[in-house]
Amino acid sequence: MAMTDPLGDMLTRIRNGQQAKKDSVLTPASTLRVRVLDVLKREGYIRGYSEEVLGTKGQHKGIRIELKYFEGQPAIRHVARVSKPGRRVYSGSKELPVVRNGLGITIVSTPRGVLSDAEAREHNVGGEVLAEVF
Repeated sequence: MAMTDPLGDMLTRIRNGQQAKKDSVLTPASTLRVRVLDVLKREGYIRGYSEEVLGTKGQHKGIRIELKYFEGQPAIRHVARVSKPGRRVYSGSKELPVVRNGLGITIVSTPRGVLSDAEAREHNVGGEVLAEVF
């Protein structure tokens, strides 16, 4: 059966992995997922990620996400999908939501690529609000 929300699936895998105190989680690869992981790494929410070949015949690619902890607590306390397949949420550069008075980030898909809310404001671009992380 086809997955309807691949990005939501990746965020859920990250959330579940951190609740289970895992060092890393594995998710199928896609360009959008890699771009979102780039933002999470730049902002310091994950240690990193690497692409791997899954399966015996090497047909599928996956991404191993290295989770980050600080003093035993997960670096990501809250992660939520904002724009969903049934309801897309768009925002201009001036109206981008602020998460926890600026302590968290909003991940935005813009014409300049996938950016954090601060980077989108800096470039003066808006777009689809993908997720919020705190």
